[in-house]
Amino acid sequence: MSSFADAGVGPHTLAALAALGIDEPVQVQAEAIPALMQGRDVVIEAPTGSGKTLAFLIPMIERLPRRGAGPKALIVTPTRELALQVEKVLRSMKCDLRSTVLYGGVGYATQRLALKGGVDVVVGTPGRILDLVGQGKVSLSRIEYLVLDEADEMLDAGFAPSVEKLLGLTYQPQTVLASATMPTWVSNMAEKHTHDAVQVRLKTEGGPTLEHGMLRVAREHKLQTLSRLLHRHGGTAIIFGRTKHGVKKLNHSLRQLGHNTVELQGDLSQAIRDRAMASFREGRSQILVATNVAARGIDVNHVGLVVNFELPDSAQWLTHRVGRTARMGEAGRALTFVTPEDELAWTKLSRQGAPDIRELDTNLLLEEGAWHYRERSTRPMQAAHRPSQPATVNHSRRRRWPARTRP
Repeated sequence: MSSFADAGVGPHTLAALAALGIDEPVQVQAEAIPALMQGRDVVIEAPTGSGKTLAFLIPMIERLPRRGAGPKALIVTPTRELALQVEKVLRSMKCDLRSTVLYGGVGYATQRLALKGGVDVVVGTPGRILDLVGQGKVSLSRIEYLVLDEADEMLDAGFAPSVEKLLGLTYQPQTVLASATMPTWVSNMAEKHTHDAVQVRLKTEGGPTLEHGMLRVAREHKLQTLSRLLHRHGGTAIIFGRTKHGVKKLNHSLRQLGHNTVELQGDLSQAIRDRAMASFREGRSQILVATNVAARGIDVNHVGLVVNFELPDSAQWLTHRVGRTARMGEAGRALTFVTPEDELAWTKLSRQGAPDIRELDTNLLLEEGAWHYRERSTRPMQAAHRPSQPATVNHSRRRRWPARTRP
């Protein structure tokens, strides 16, 4: 498939794509759309920012019946932000499908009203969808097209019971499972919920456009090190913490140090979360401090830096976090902080398949912006490097931060 028309995409959808500046399919779309247009189930494993959303939306727009009671399509996501984003992409296609977003954290009135008016496509999170099904406000018995976006999380222990209930309320829909990571156990689950699925797997994650380095830092120096890095970077960045409380505290500390930050974590109301994301997307705030809620599917252009201030719980989460930068061919950088106390956790992540990240010279990065990698060592980490320590410099291997940019 060298063009969307080759797969049978109609003139109206082609015109909508052209209006968005999209003339040719990217790889994941070229591989997934023909199979979906033929009515096949598809499992998509492709890097974040690779074009998965349009890969499953375009066939839905083309194939979904326009007449009769609905909804006829269901797209399930793990977070409110991702649900809203997917529905926004759908609306940008200017099709005649009626859609609504169902998610918790807000009142029921608007969502009930939308369902009462009739919808063809429901996009939402598992809990609120099941809630409204239980209230008799929506039925899934006519679903013909089902998408589990970020399928590895959808089928993990936290969401699996709710997702299984949702799937049990549908009858043999065409099914799409999409994610940046598809561990073996998810592939096994996928076989249960799909029929003779076409496998689309892209392994070009980040490619040469992503540069990922490790900083070994003493725990008591982490905040000051991060602050100095952000001042030197000067551009858009996402900082990941592990807990809601930790993110709240880190955001407050960074603001006290003069950084223009907003936070995104699960204890915030939906209205505050929406304002934070709008501020970050529009460049009014340069830095987003977040839990893993921002690690999946959130599409923000030109994020130049991702910092793992605290290690995630799994190698898959590391992949999703780092995937917020170096998207769609754009260059990006990621930094992972590791303290002496993190050594066992880092070893565990490495055994789970975390990438082999080379260690950066912290002094040169802070003082000159130079990405200078230390020589590899087989010795275990005994103590974190401190910003005040002198360093031996190999000038031929330095890389510097890009020029300071404004949002």
